[in-house]
Amino acid sequence: MAERIMFVQLKTGHGTDQGPAWISVVRFNRSWKTASWRGRTLRRSLELFDANYLDVETQEEYWLSGPHRDGGDTRYSRIRPTVDDDARDAYEAFLAGAPLPGRERG
Repeated sequence: MAERIMFVQLKTGHGTDQGPAWISVVRFNRSWKTASWRGRTLRRSLELFDANYLDVETQEEYWLSGPHRDGGDTRYSRIRPTVDDDARDAYEAFLAGAPLPGRERG
């Protein structure tokens, strides 16, 4: 499985871009259609309104994307994500200008 440092935001039960958010290590299957995050299995969906992944067990909707250096990870709010310990060093290096692991070539 490919591992990436990702911005993850819970969409279900929250106003637009108001849900809790994290910078986390997310593991993707070979086709990138399934993600594993914090013991959850998230499946890619193009049918959701404000999310791009759906928890297969709870049906909660999530937005997953690569983090932005300027902190502008949400479109309509300035929610600050919680940075998970296993992603902290790589994320801080990214904010200082380094590429994210697995994204050295873009």
